[in-house]
Amino acid sequence: MERKRALISVSDKTGVVEFAKKLTALGFEIISTGGTEKALKDAGLSPVNISDITGFPECLDGRVKTLHPAVHAGLLARRDLPDHMEQLARLGIDKIDVVAVNLYPFKATIEKPGVSLEEAIENIDIGGPTMIRSAAKNYPGVLVVVDPSDYDEVVERIKTDGADKDFRFMLSYKVFRHTSVYDTMIANYMQNKLGMEFPDQMTLAFEKKQDMRYGENPHQNGAWYSELFSSETRGTLSSAVQLQGKELSYNNINDCGGALDLLKEFTDKPAVVAVKHANPCGVALGKNVCDAYKKAYACDPVSIFGGIVACNREVDEETANEMVRIFLEIIIAPKFSEGAKRVLSAKKNLRLLEIDGIDKPYSPATRDMKKVAGGLLVQNKDTALYASDIKSVTECEPTKAQLEQLEFAYKVVKHTKSNAIVLAKNFMAIGIGAGQTNRIWAAEQAIAHAKQAGNRPRGAVLASDAFFPFDDCVRTAAKAGIKAIVQPGGSIRDEDSIKVCNEEGIAMLFVGNRHFKH
Repeated sequence: MERKRALISVSDKTGVVEFAKKLTALGFEIISTGGTEKALKDAGLSPVNISDITGFPECLDGRVKTLHPAVHAGLLARRDLPDHMEQLARLGIDKIDVVAVNLYPFKATIEKPGVSLEEAIENIDIGGPTMIRSAAKNYPGVLVVVDPSDYDEVVERIKTDGADKDFRFMLSYKVFRHTSVYDTMIANYMQNKLGMEFPDQMTLAFEKKQDMRYGENPHQNGAWYSELFSSETRGTLSSAVQLQGKELSYNNINDCGGALDLLKEFTDKPAVVAVKHANPCGVALGKNVCDAYKKAYACDPVSIFGGIVACNREVDEETANEMVRIFLEIIIAPKFSEGAKRVLSAKKNLRLLEIDGIDKPYSPATRDMKKVAGGLLVQNKDTALYASDIKSVTECEPTKAQLEQLEFAYKVVKHTKSNAIVLAKNFMAIGIGAGQTNRIWAAEQAIAHAKQAGNRPRGAVLASDAFFPFDDCVRTAAKAGIKAIVQPGGSIRDEDSIKVCNEEGIAMLFVGNRHFKH
């Protein structure tokens, strides 16, 4: 009876010795290379070196060892074609029935500090992908394993003759997924080295973090994926550690992303951001995180109920005692004190997320992506605030104190759905008008919300995410007692708004950069 053969050559040696022992017990001859061969021999096995199969020594510092017809003919020959089998017999080549290969650790290599391009290139696997692709193409005849977690099932199916075509096809799929991700990692590394921002073809790789109970709505399926091979995941939701509470939902994750985007505008002072349905409903700076939370809550005590709160400083016991007074879905912070954890543990469903690096801004290399049917929109993350040509355009100049409040308000409006207007006073968003189809409605909404929450708009500043197409927003702001406005400028009717500001004694700043958020 023809002896079956297994070729095993792995970088990740998890479980490989036990796997090889089990195959040996089932009568398989084990073929191996390099470090894997040594590991198997050290465990008392007797693998055959690949050179004994090819009749050709490894060469070029190991760059060439498995790229040989004696290997690939044994993998690619179709068992159901007599002609293929006859050719193997004439050539004296034996079939290879099982392949267990995973690839050179390119990711670990490029993540090492100071790694050179030459070292990275040397860790691009050539023979490994070629072997597993050959085996995967011929999956009806070859069992190919790239994931150590599949070892036990492969052995059991061989034992019971249960390695049917569906199982083999699944293993084949895993190979092409594995090599696709591997090639994506290499291509993206090279793309970054070349400084190519938007290449003609873009490949991305993501890894599933969890299945969702449902998507945006209960009738939709959904899952959450984390970006692979990116140095930009630190300080993002993908790096979060959940301390308590039920699993995150699709909408939770979307809202948390918006909260983090806004929170990263504030690094110098304690800041708290409250988000509801992807829009900020409370934002404030304070002398400490508890003070900031109280001010953020006061912005809109109604909307914050059931919302998400993100803090850029450790949540202490005092702050936790304030937070448990109402129902919150999620609290995000760089850390929670032991006292805070004890207090918040009373709310069993409340999710607590710790994110290291939450208080650091995004890297300029961070990209923003939006999926549309049939395509993908990709852009730089909106990390800029003002353009270089900031100018006061009114007779009344903004004071130093007003300039600080205007900057705060502009940071908030930048992360509010367009059309957006934000009122601010004392480093607190006192009124937010979000997602309106015209700008005057957004202004009226912000003023109405401020009044409803007991926050007097008189003396506040106003920020608009885009220019005023008419002077109606300025007239409405004047009636509410607004004293300073920041907007990008650029409307053909800018002079109309400037004229009303001058009539009403309002200072207005043009800052160039528009911040649409759709």
